[in-house]
Amino acid sequence: MRAVLQRVSQARVEVAKETVGAISQGLLVLLGVEQEDTEKDAGLLAKKTAELRMFEDDGGKMNLSVKDIGGEVLVVSQFTLAADCRKGRRPGFSQAAPPGEANRLYQHYVTLLRQHGLSVATGQFQAMMQVSLTNDGPVTFLLDSNKVF
Repeated sequence: MRAVLQRVSQARVEVAKETVGAISQGLLVLLGVEQEDTEKDAGLLAKKTAELRMFEDDGGKMNLSVKDIGGEVLVVSQFTLAADCRKGRRPGFSQAAPPGEANRLYQHYVTLLRQHGLSVATGQFQAMMQVSLTNDGPVTFLLDSNKVF
């Protein structure tokens, strides 16, 4: 499971020109689910997302988590994070989880974030979405449950 965490001052996602999810200060998370991913992967990423110190304290050091600042999280499914771009010019998606399983693990990740006490908005699974954000910093981290934990 892969997640791109972007520290934002605001973010929103639209489907068919309607806002389906929006947050103020917090994190935009782009989440990709791969075939071998399990609930354990979702749990590891949710814990890391909630606790990773990405926000500055009064001394200007990245010492605070999204939980610490009372921030919000916008989670957007993004199967292209499972792409293999090593060969040729066209990405391969054979490692992406099938839609039903990907949605189940995506929803599980969102539920776990909420259990960590976070306010979570979401995109719409399998929809064509337009994501807008104001990246704060910019500060962006890539998490991969197969490599980080």
